[in-house]
Amino acid sequence: MPAALMPREEVVERLMKVVRQRGYDGASLAELSKATGLGRSSLYHYFPDGKDDMVRAVLEQLEQGLTTLIFEPLRGSGPPRRRLEQMISTIDAYYRGGREACVLGNLVLGTSRTRFQAKLRSIFDQWTDAVGAALVDAGLSRAEAQALAEDSVVRLEGALIVAGGTKDPAVFARTLKRIGADIVAATGG
Repeated sequence: MPAALMPREEVVERLMKVVRQRGYDGASLAELSKATGLGRSSLYHYFPDGKDDMVRAVLEQLEQGLTTLIFEPLRGSGPPRRRLEQMISTIDAYYRGGREACVLGNLVLGTSRTRFQAKLRSIFDQWTDAVGAALVDAGLSRAEAQALAEDSVVRLEGALIVAGGTKDPAVFARTLKRIGADIVAATGG
């Protein structure tokens, strides 16, 4: 597909791959240009505010995807335990069993931490709140649900970082399994 006809969504998806691997500080304009197949002037056509605009678009697209794949299903209908198990399965697939880096994890490092802090916080809060809502539906008190939800998201994100740092995706798999067991125990399973 010629660059001029590339949909913005596809451009953002290609940018996300670079940000996922390199973070904000490590993603040069040359790499972003190469990944999208667009020259710098074309990138600025899509993103007038440059790299910050690109990463904001990546975060928006990521948030939309997480909302569709994780947040809404967690708040949806059906047995709470099943919703929580589906989240674990979806996360496992999305991060290819711990082999894929986390966009959020890479954006809480370096200068992006302060540049995008409000959006990062919003996404983490939505995730924790959605897990907590499913746990409340399962019968936990709001305080217990919030504590387990926060612990689950923290462990999951930490496992992605450790799996990436050690090049051992089994760390991620073991952590997901333990999170699942904790959720089953908490939901009376």
